[in-house]
Amino acid sequence: MFFKRFSKPKPTTDAEYLAAYQATGNLELLGELYERYMEMVFAVCFKYLRDEDESKDAVMQIFEELVVKLRTHSVENFRSWLHSVARNHCLMHLRSNRLQTEGVDFFEDGSVENEPFEHQSDEPFELEQNLSKMTDCLETLSDEQRTSIRLFYLEEKCYKEITDLTGYDLNKVKSYIQNGKRNLKICIEKKHE
Repeated sequence: MFFKRFSKPKPTTDAEYLAAYQATGNLELLGELYERYMEMVFAVCFKYLRDEDESKDAVMQIFEELVVKLRTHSVENFRSWLHSVARNHCLMHLRSNRLQTEGVDFFEDGSVENEPFEHQSDEPFELEQNLSKMTDCLETLSDEQRTSIRLFYLEEKCYKEITDLTGYDLNKVKSYIQNGKRNLKICIEKKHE
């Protein structure tokens, strides 16, 4: 009873867990935070890797990345940041597998060492190309449109939060997002041609 009065309260929000982990390096705290999002991370990995065992391995590898990254990175929205980390991890994994299969010699019967990968769809690579186009096109927008689009779609902020963060008028924020979306679509279509 005596020790409970002087012990620190347990973190409850993502931000509290992050701050506590960064201050102490306590892996138990990071594990508790990560456990909240393991299903999401697995779903992202499975979407790209299309293999249950590889996806489970990726979930563990991503946790190991977080042990290091979260000691130095400042993260405001853990969920969306973690989603990006998981997606990038899988894309890098697929890219490295693709490079390995391109360098593999064919066996006498014409098969390749990593044949199942060869038959998979290129959907993740198309997605990566589209994301790259979108990133390039974001840079062509005005500062106000780019900021509003990033906050609304990438950081999942509502209009009110965007007005509070930027100082833009509410109607202007709606306009920046609408016009920014239209300009992004035009730019991406031009790059596709």
